[in-house]
Amino acid sequence: MCLDDADTPADVIDALALSPFATGAQPWSRTTDLDRVRADAGLTAAGGRVVRVAQHGDGHEVRLIEGDGWTLRVVRRVNRSATVTVTAVSERLAGAVIDEAVKDAEEPVPEDADHVEMGFWWMSSHGPRRTDKPISTQEWAAVRGNYAHTAATRLDGLMTVKPADVSGRLLLLHGPPGTGKTTLLRTLAREWASWCQVDCVLDPELLFGNPGYLMNVAVGYDEPDSEGRRWRLLVLEDCDELIRAEAKQSTGQGLSRLLNLTDGLLGQGRDVLVAITTNEDLNRLHPAVVRPGRCLAQIEVGRLDAEHAARWLGTSSGIGPQGATLAELFALRDGYGPSVTAQATETGLYL
Repeated sequence: MCLDDADTPADVIDALALSPFATGAQPWSRTTDLDRVRADAGLTAAGGRVVRVAQHGDGHEVRLIEGDGWTLRVVRRVNRSATVTVTAVSERLAGAVIDEAVKDAEEPVPEDADHVEMGFWWMSSHGPRRTDKPISTQEWAAVRGNYAHTAATRLDGLMTVKPADVSGRLLLLHGPPGTGKTTLLRTLAREWASWCQVDCVLDPELLFGNPGYLMNVAVGYDEPDSEGRRWRLLVLEDCDELIRAEAKQSTGQGLSRLLNLTDGLLGQGRDVLVAITTNEDLNRLHPAVVRPGRCLAQIEVGRLDAEHAARWLGTSSGIGPQGATLAELFALRDGYGPSVTAQATETGLYL
């Protein structure tokens, strides 16, 4: 392997870790990805000697550890995830080393009712990746007052949907920024937890431009200890470019692949729903997206009117006649944002 000044110390560790596998000296390899890694987790095995450490200022660290007949590469990230790879002279030794290295390394998933497991997909330099994270959430009854009456009434029905109730495969939440669309999706993950696994795609612009990535996500991931196969809800946030009226021209096959995932051949055989959030007005979206029968629900998540906003805040101070978004109300409540009336005077609209 050639190294030059464009490479980093971590690249050197990568090369050294691959060397015994490439030469055949240690022909067996095992890799494990971890989440919620304990700060005090050693991520090593008995007899291991640390021979290289590459540390970055952002908390990213790569270690190379050698033992008798095995080599361990450990990558720890600032988000508390880690990747552990071992090469060894035998399959049995590789399994024993990695099992010891990762034993009790992860903190348990929070079991309180205010957390739910959500999957996250992204395209890495080594292909599609998925990780589970516990996210904080509240039950629908606790957040219902954050939404206008018309939206809340429609959301009541959505929160109680069961597999037998599913008609369309697309869920469309549209409205201005700061109105609580992401909060709704977290709440939905909690309310549907008994029958639906929620996965968020972090780079949807790549998803529909890469058939291989799309196939990985469409086929999905079933938890090893799950009883049967659950429905999945794929969350695509802020996908304005993908579903606008001119999307066919601007994104090429992206729109077609999205529609194929919801009710075409690609979506057949998998119980997949797709949730999209957008700041676009409904009449600016592509007609194929909003046609009757395609959507499980189309819900506008808008501003709270002045009366509702004042009731939420406990005072009408700082609230103009146009009402307020949820984000504006939280800013007013916590004292770190100007009044909505002041913003309207200065800019003409809330951005």
